[in-house]
Amino acid sequence: MGSAKVESVESYTSAINVLLEKAHDVNPDATIEHPLTPADFDGGIENVRFIGGSVEEASSQVHYAAIETAFRNIFYEQLASSSIESASFSQVWNLLDIVSILSDNEQCEPSLVFWLIEELLDSQTIEGCRKVFDYLDSRRERLTAKHFKNKQLIILRACNELLRRLSRAEDTVFCGRVFIFLFQSFPLGDKSSVNLRGEFHVNNITVYDDIAGGDQHAEQMEVDGDPVKAHTAKDETNVIKEMPTPLRKIDVQDTRSESKVPIIHKDVEQAKEAPISINNLYPVFWALQESFSKPTRLFDAVYLKSFKDGLQSTLSTFKYLHQEQNLRSVSKTIDDSARGAKRKRGGRGDGSASDFNPKYLTSRDLFELEISDLSFRRHILVQALILIDFLLSLTTKSKSKLENMSNKSVLYQYTLEEDDAKWAAQMKSDIATYLQQGPEGKFYYRMVDTVLSRDKNWVRWKAESCPPIEKPSVPADQFLAAMTGAQKASANKRLRAVPMGSLDLSFLSDGDNVDGLVQLKHPDRYTVPTAESFREPIREDEFDIEMAKSEEDKQLATEARASKLWRTLRVASKSKLNLFDRIDDGNDLDALFKSNEDGEDRENQGDEEGDESPTLEVSEGAVETVKEESTASALKNSEAIGAMSPAIETSPNS
Repeated sequence: MGSAKVESVESYTSAINVLLEKAHDVNPDATIEHPLTPADFDGGIENVRFIGGSVEEASSQVHYAAIETAFRNIFYEQLASSSIESASFSQVWNLLDIVSILSDNEQCEPSLVFWLIEELLDSQTIEGCRKVFDYLDSRRERLTAKHFKNKQLIILRACNELLRRLSRAEDTVFCGRVFIFLFQSFPLGDKSSVNLRGEFHVNNITVYDDIAGGDQHAEQMEVDGDPVKAHTAKDETNVIKEMPTPLRKIDVQDTRSESKVPIIHKDVEQAKEAPISINNLYPVFWALQESFSKPTRLFDAVYLKSFKDGLQSTLSTFKYLHQEQNLRSVSKTIDDSARGAKRKRGGRGDGSASDFNPKYLTSRDLFELEISDLSFRRHILVQALILIDFLLSLTTKSKSKLENMSNKSVLYQYTLEEDDAKWAAQMKSDIATYLQQGPEGKFYYRMVDTVLSRDKNWVRWKAESCPPIEKPSVPADQFLAAMTGAQKASANKRLRAVPMGSLDLSFLSDGDNVDGLVQLKHPDRYTVPTAESFREPIREDEFDIEMAKSEEDKQLATEARASKLWRTLRVASKSKLNLFDRIDDGNDLDALFKSNEDGEDRENQGDEEGDESPTLEVSEGAVETVKEESTASALKNSEAIGAMSPAIETSPNS
């Protein structure tokens, strides 16, 4: 049995070496950015499955153990023979790609690839680990796509071990890369990162100097003299070079006047407004860090009173510093301008928000320089805002919103008193006002306020025991039902021939196979109608006037009759103007039409009698007199009718 295992390991080793040779041919440039795929091996990946024998044997634990041993042997051989900086180390990246492909195909242990990466990180220096993370960043989605539950503990262990090796001061960016990799790999609601019990980082202890003499501390740090001695941990000596240049230097000549932030004023009112001395502020200031790291200690009234006094003294000192720096910037001398230019060329500026200190330097000799830095003051006040929001979440009103939540670990029994709540609200307003001052102050505060506002949503989510944010996929039957309903809702519905309330548009259709353009050319559309064509419509309007049931119907019928009457007289004026004296204000149109009929009858009789009728001779003067009298009478009737209906229309059916 033992010999069989050795033979299978050797077989797997030979097959893996063949795959590595193909991988080298595919990626001769030895770049990390080019991940290998199963198509690059021309079916060689599938051949590995049957090396140990049958399919049943290949899927057993014996197969997993044998192929893992083969991979580890090749992995250790490559680590021992090549450096991570050399081009030959690309075989390690190719080997990890092959392991990833086989694990996705369930041909080896799913977590084997991260076991090898964990050992690779342990074997490399910090600079080598950066190369390893270049590989991880380029293949993160692929490595975590399948069998993530089998890999997540190994990922956590490897990354946490690497974070312990890194310095927060010197490797800040690399630490951020590690955290970003973890955040992008793990689901948002994963239990390993939500801190369901709401535990605080109480191990973050800030150590500072013990000053027994208070104001007795008169010795000051000389900037241009001896170097500063470290008083706390190793991080201070490592980070001291990265500390932002303070807004003002302390000259040896100005030691007496600028050795302490508060100046002794002769005016009593100014002395009351001045903050406490630097030596008295130093222990009070750094004691705030203990409350920041363990907020629950403020449930004790003694600690809460101490915190309120300390924060008030700190904010008063910060305000005083801001005023002094503004006055100094207005009245600065040429030497101050030169020193400011040097600081600007040094890239430190005036302590903007871009400066970053991973660890506070708590030495007494550096304290005055630190609080003179605007960036440092803003960092402290942001910490205070976070703690004040925590206190305001313990008021009666805020707790009532979370009383039905399931996670009791983050729901505290302590209730903030009304006076303390008013102080917290006022202090929050004062800090917000202060943060908006200085360069880009309003933008800085808006950014901080946005982050803290969104954090309230995460607090509520944690109080609800972190329910899953990602919703499960929709079942196929529900998806098909929704798709069918959407199609029915958006389909063209069959309309009625004549919908309710619509006009009859049949006149627009082409009837009798006649084109619409031909219909527009019909003579009826441009021929002037005769007066007789209005006779029947006028009778219908008169009938409507007699049968009207309301005044409105009667008015409409009267207006329609007046319109037709006007058009009738207008057309008749061209041929029957001599008959207008028989019409009484348009009320006797029958006379007009009868005269027309009588004239036609007489013409018919004249045609029958022929030449038998005698001829009447009339003088020209008499004819002219008759015409003038008829024209005057017709014009009189025409003006009367025109006043009744000013509309000019030509259609008889209007």
